Amino acid sequence: MAQLPPITVSTLDLARLEALLEKQPDSEAVRRLENELDRAKVVAPAEVPDNIVTMNSIITFTMAGSKDSFTKTLCYPRDMDGAKEKISVLAPIGAALLGLAIGQCIEWPGPNGKTLQVTITAIDYQPERAGDYQS
Repeated sequence: MAQLPPITVSTLDLARLEALLEKQPDSEAVRRLENELDRAKVVAPAEVPDNIVTMNSIITFTMAGSKDSFTKTLCYPRDMDGAKEKISVLAPIGAALLGLAIGQCIEWPGPNGKTLQVTITAIDYQPERAGDYQS
């Protein structure tokens, strides 16, 4: 797997995600998210660049080998309501997207052991950019 790109996470997202992880049973998904948080540059919410994927961001991304682009909201598990436009931060792809900047790509283990390469192409909504620190 290629070297992981740098990521940025807000102090608010970090605190909320750490509280979430404390309540989760040990799993590969939990360990992946913990590893992502451990390597993240952590900044105050008001200092998050507007090109960074944060929790509750609406993002557009592509997957290598596909001409399709996908637009999803990165959600906490409690906000998953079955809507196909949402992705949980505990899903492997959700953990991979957190903290990436527009234009960055990351390789991440996908289903059946296949490696996926995801590239962020747009952030249509970011709570910090909108001044929404309650989400």
